[in-house]
Amino acid sequence: MSTRTETDFTHIDPDLYAKAFQLLDPTPEPTAPAAPAAPAPVSVILAAPPVRLTGDVEKTLTDALAFLDTHGWAKHRLIHPEGPRCSIGALRAAAGARNAAYRDAGNLLLDEARQQHGNQWESIPSWNDSHTGAQVRSVWEAAIRRAHHMNI
Repeated sequence: MSTRTETDFTHIDPDLYAKAFQLLDPTPEPTAPAAPAAPAPVSVILAAPPVRLTGDVEKTLTDALAFLDTHGWAKHRLIHPEGPRCSIGALRAAAGARNAAYRDAGNLLLDEARQQHGNQWESIPSWNDSHTGAQVRSVWEAAIRRAHHMNI
């Protein structure tokens, strides 16, 4: 099979395309150069660091600890008549209801209490009532850090 290739090209008038485009778009071409336009303002967009949202568990734990700081911490009572609460009472106040955040925050708090004070603790109230305020606060702070690192 033989393919014949022609190398003779027909000359085309270079103004032909300009004339055709002028017919399609009759906008007159500028006759005199226009004055240079002022440079457009440059917008600088700075990349902001990604926003990290606080998870429901971290928020519940943080709010509960703030509640204890504001109203006081108590032993042997869910709510003391003068306002202080035990750890579970503070969790309930912070969560507002027995929802998933309340349950998960309580589980994380109890797990942290077991890590710091032994596996014998069956519940938050029994652990809360058997320790000092400083020991309880240490567990709260560690639980908040864990929730933060877990992004929950």
